Amino acid sequence: MIFRTGDWVEVRSKAEILATLDDSGRLEGLPFMPQMTAYCGQRFQVFKKAGKTCSEVRGAAGVVYVSRRLRNTVHLEHRCDGRAHGGCQAGCLIFWKEVWLKQLGSPSEQAQCAGHRMPDSRVALARAGGCTEDQLVAAASYTNSEGEIRYVCQATQLMAATSPLKLWDARQFVEAYHSGNNSLSAVLKAIVYLFYYYGTFVRSSRTGAVSRWLYDRFQFVWGGIPFPRKPGRLAAGEPHPRVDLALQPGDLVRVKSYEAILRTVDAAALNRGLSFDAELVPYCGKVFRVRNRIERFIDEKTGKMLKIKTPAVILEGAYCQSLYSGQRILCPRAVFLWWREIWLERLSRSS
Repeated sequence: MIFRTGDWVEVRSKAEILATLDDSGRLEGLPFMPQMTAYCGQRFQVFKKAGKTCSEVRGAAGVVYVSRRLRNTVHLEHRCDGRAHGGCQAGCLIFWKEVWLKQLGSPSEQAQCAGHRMPDSRVALARAGGCTEDQLVAAASYTNSEGEIRYVCQATQLMAATSPLKLWDARQFVEAYHSGNNSLSAVLKAIVYLFYYYGTFVRSSRTGAVSRWLYDRFQFVWGGIPFPRKPGRLAAGEPHPRVDLALQPGDLVRVKSYEAILRTVDAAALNRGLSFDAELVPYCGKVFRVRNRIERFIDEKTGKMLKIKTPAVILEGAYCQSLYSGQRILCPRAVFLWWREIWLERLSRSS
């Protein structure tokens, strides 16, 4: 591990980074996307160490997320704008290989560290391949045999750029703390939740209600949130309610209470196909500004651009913290959460 959360780094020059890539614009299977060249020469703080991440796969029960391990990778404090990928609006955090970055000291030391060199072991790696900027752009999309455009980005290539990570691999919890990604308290709480979720009868149809009630009572005493994976209140076959607030970027909203939202979702916690995921629960009752409306996004499994049939929005600062995500526990990917407008209350319009 070279970088930790909070470290200051400088993105290397375009020429240096292109020299580390193969002719498809990748390093260890991870694409360096064309829009990332705009950050070359700029300085940022490391947002999270990305030794662990999550990716979508198709399983017997449908689409599921799995944990994956990366090597020598971090997230900085900025997100993909989708410009090289059909205007995708998902706003994913970008992955950065450490070889693409220079380590700096504190802000007062940065000027002295600007000439920091790549470690010798990485110089050989940088000279091993090479890619042109035209190749980088060409690698961002392709047309399949049916004449449909498919996009290639970091999200679509995560399975190729990572290796499997088992849920109870203790190294991920050590790294979550040692890297600075999470406090010791957060790591311990995550482990306790995992044991409770997988080691009790909380998911049982017969004893689940009692187990969830006990969880809620404990959380009430300690000031935590209620059990975040409760079934919705809508009966089978009951129409899913909908509210159209016509929210726009900059609008101020409050997330409704957990109980109010449960009345808008079915037993699988879905409202018109969109899940009210456990990671949304900690944001209930809080106030946010709308970042943007989600209309299109790239399917990680196929690279196809998909369009959303009914309105959903992204809120500034409301992203997945992976505190209750089972296999994905403590994943630092911080994907934006999607909200149905019926789960929100408008407080003011953007000026």
